[in-house]
Amino acid sequence: MRKDRSMATPQPNLSAMNLAGAVDLEGLKHKVDAQEGEQGGAPAAGKYVIDVTTSSFEAMVRTSATFPILLLLWVKNDDRCFPMARKLADIVNGKDGALQLARIDVNDSPEIAQALRIKGAPALFALINGQPMPILEGVPHEQEMQQIEDAVIPQILQVAAQAGVAGKAPMSGDGSDAQASDGADGANQEEKVPEAHRQADELAKSGDYSGAAVEYAHLLERDPHDARAAREHSKCLLLARNGKSDVRAVREAAAAKPDDVEAQMDVADVDMIGGQVKDAFDRLLDFLATHPADKEPVRARLLEYFAMCPASDARVAQARRRLATLMY
Repeated sequence: MRKDRSMATPQPNLSAMNLAGAVDLEGLKHKVDAQEGEQGGAPAAGKYVIDVTTSSFEAMVRTSATFPILLLLWVKNDDRCFPMARKLADIVNGKDGALQLARIDVNDSPEIAQALRIKGAPALFALINGQPMPILEGVPHEQEMQQIEDAVIPQILQVAAQAGVAGKAPMSGDGSDAQASDGADGANQEEKVPEAHRQADELAKSGDYSGAAVEYAHLLERDPHDARAAREHSKCLLLARNGKSDVRAVREAAAAKPDDVEAQMDVADVDMIGGQVKDAFDRLLDFLATHPADKEPVRARLLEYFAMCPASDARVAQARRRLATLMY
C-alpha cells in the first residue's frame, strides 16, 4: 500500500497491493438496479457504517479528530464493489465503535475522488485527524481483505491511539441489509424540506451556517412549535461556533481552563459534532454541578443540544432530569 507523506503521525508499514481489479470510472459495467439493502443491491449503511456526500464530507473529516475512519470510495450500483463493502462493514461493526466506515459514491461526488487523486474505484483510505492514509485502489482479493482485517486495521487503530484519536464512533441504525438507516448526514433517507425552510436549508448546504441560523430563527418566530426549524437552528448555531475549530486546540484549552464556561461549552460542541452526544451532555452537567453561577449559559447550550436529538432519545430524557435537579 502507498504511504501518504503528509501524515504527521507515525504510519503503519503497509505493503503494496494489486491494483489489477480497479474499476474504470469512465466505463462502469456490472450496474444493478436494486436499491441499497434490497435483494441484489448494495449492502445498506447502519451501525458504524455511514454514507457521506459532498455536502457532509467536511463534517465527516472533522470527526476523524475524535475517532479513526475508514473511507471507502466506491460505486454503489456496481456489484463488483459489494463484497468489499460488505466485508469492511462486518469488520468495522465488529470493532464496536473503535472506528467508523464512511462510504462515498464517486459518481455522486466525483470532486472528492479527484481531490484524493484516485485512479479508480473502489479505493480505501484511513482518515486520522483529517489526514488521509491511502490503503488500496481496486477490488481486493480474499487474501488482501484478510490482510486488511488482520494487520492493517489493528495498525490504524494503533496509529490513531498514538495520535490521541481514540474516541468511540456513534452508532446509527441496526446495519442489516433489510433496513437502510440514517448516517451522520442523513444521506440514506433524504428528508423532504418544507418550502418555507428552503432558503435556510440552501444557506446551510452552502456552508453559511450563521446565515442559515438567522433564517431558522425567523421561522421559529412565526411558529415556535416548528420542531424541524428548532432542530436545524440548533445545528447551524453549533456549526457556526465550532464547525471549523481545531479539535485538539479546543480540547487543550478546556483542559487548561477547567473553570471557564466558554472553554467547556466549546469542547462540548466538538463532542456533539463528533457524535459523542452523551459525553457532551455529561461534560456540561458535571460542570454545572460544581459551577452553579454558570447555570444560564449551560442550560441554554444544553437546550440547543436537546433540540438536535429525537424526542425519544433516552440520553435526552436522562440529561433533562439531571438538569432540572441541578437548576433547582
